[in-house]
Amino acid sequence: MPRIFALFAMVIAAVSLAAIPPAKADSRYGKQKVVYHVNYDSGGDAKTYIKALKNIQNHINAVGKDNIEVRVVLHGDGVEMLRDAVKDLKLQGEVSNLKSQKVAFNVCANTLTGRKIDPDKDLFEVFKEDIVPSGVAELSYLQGQGFTYIKP
Repeated sequence: MPRIFALFAMVIAAVSLAAIPPAKADSRYGKQKVVYHVNYDSGGDAKTYIKALKNIQNHINAVGKDNIEVRVVLHGDGVEMLRDAVKDLKLQGEVSNLKSQKVAFNVCANTLTGRKIDPDKDLFEVFKEDIVPSGVAELSYLQGQGFTYIKP
């Protein structure tokens, strides 16, 4: 019986959280272009990556999905986010949710080559168009194009 109560409580909590509307997009922010830089390993705890992805979602909610262009540049240890997502359904869901809002995940070719990572086999939903020649050069390029740099 306690298990049924616990399950019922979890369902009620989930429904309650889903009923809370996201913050309304505020016109004060205008149009934005932003690049999020991820080059750290989660230490085996996907929660670290999920927190970063939640920051991105909160940013989109505040500005409005039609008012923001978001890139996530992953290089070095940051590529582990998409490697971990292969086996972590929650992380997959967070990445897929952001991708459905036109968030681009750019992966460093130098990291893939140096670490012998096959994006087709080792990473979650990375396609040819997602791979950039250099993660750090991409960050600099995007900042030159007017993207604001954020390190979550």
